[in-house]
Amino acid sequence: MNFNILKPEIQEFINSNTGKDISKLALQKNLFPEIDYIEILNQIAAKSKVKDKLPTFFNCKNIIYPSKISVEQTSSEKTAKYKSEIVSGKNLIDLTGGFGVDDFYFSKKIDSVIHCEINFELSEIVNHNFKVLNIFNIDCKNGNSLDILESENSKFDWIYIDPSRRNDVKGKVFMLNDCLPNVTENLAFYFKYSKNILIKTAPILDISAGLLELSNVKTIHIVALENEVKELLWILEKNYIGEIEINTININKENSEKFDFTWNKNHEIQNYSLPQKYLYEPNAAIMKSGGFNEVAIQFDIYKLHQFSHLYTSKEKIEFVGRVFKIDFCFLYNKTEMKKYFENQKANISTRNFTETVENIRKKFKIKDGGNRYCFFTTNANDEKIVLICTKI
Repeated sequence: MNFNILKPEIQEFINSNTGKDISKLALQKNLFPEIDYIEILNQIAAKSKVKDKLPTFFNCKNIIYPSKISVEQTSSEKTAKYKSEIVSGKNLIDLTGGFGVDDFYFSKKIDSVIHCEINFELSEIVNHNFKVLNIFNIDCKNGNSLDILESENSKFDWIYIDPSRRNDVKGKVFMLNDCLPNVTENLAFYFKYSKNILIKTAPILDISAGLLELSNVKTIHIVALENEVKELLWILEKNYIGEIEINTININKENSEKFDFTWNKNHEIQNYSLPQKYLYEPNAAIMKSGGFNEVAIQFDIYKLHQFSHLYTSKEKIEFVGRVFKIDFCFLYNKTEMKKYFENQKANISTRNFTETVENIRKKFKIKDGGNRYCFFTTNANDEKIVLICTKI
């Protein structure tokens, strides 16, 4: 890493051009011959991406950013803070340190943190950034994390792993045994050094598939940010064989929606109903969890259909997701569609329906937008229906 990037005049150039079009900046003459212009442009591109994702880093002077890919792959500060609330104790080792955002937040809860990073330049960058951020209880170590763990030969309260989902042979991967390091292959080795392991995986990983690959899973956290699932967090405890708790959270700007249930318990429900006065759509974290019956049970509301994953009630309740008042409900047919939708705007969603949103819009010439929210779904009588709603 060329630390000339920290010269005040270069930092001023980076800051003043953050957010601007990189392709246009690339056409300009490099005003700083002591450093490759590509490095400066990379700093501008990376910093432009983190304004909302990493506000603490963005607003701190003299932060050095790694490659754009490393910035894209790093946790957001909000999800990193959530992870820090899961762990406790005196020491933690992060076997896949990366840009170090997670460790920045771990260091606020844990006395001593080790940041392992196989890429020498990235390790240097992170070490520099922690000093700039006045974080001095993180020890940055460059090298293979398995070797570092073995050489430390210590017991840790926690091991944290965020396996790389880029495989040299297979490209972008999602199954744990294709990621690096191979967590499933090394679990027994990891448990020699800690009773508690926290693993972050891609949100696309199927929970059932993950449970087939991992043993001793105690809790799974499904973390969504503004209704988009960002991370699956797996807590493994040495020798644990009990029930698995599912904790879901949807972190919004003003509040967080939480919903928990036990994975192993598959409650059957009988409470199905035709649409009543209100409609409920669970947030993305719950949709990922698959705890659809538990939603009906815990909130004492009715499902529209076994596979529709929409709920209804006569009285409005506080809910972990979107809430709508049902204005009209009718069977899906051409006549009714023309009556309600011809030359109209609508926000359309489909749940357990035979046609796509795109096909429905095209067939009935429905424009996107407006204040009407329309759900095309299947009811408890296996009938295709349309619900026209007002968002509450």
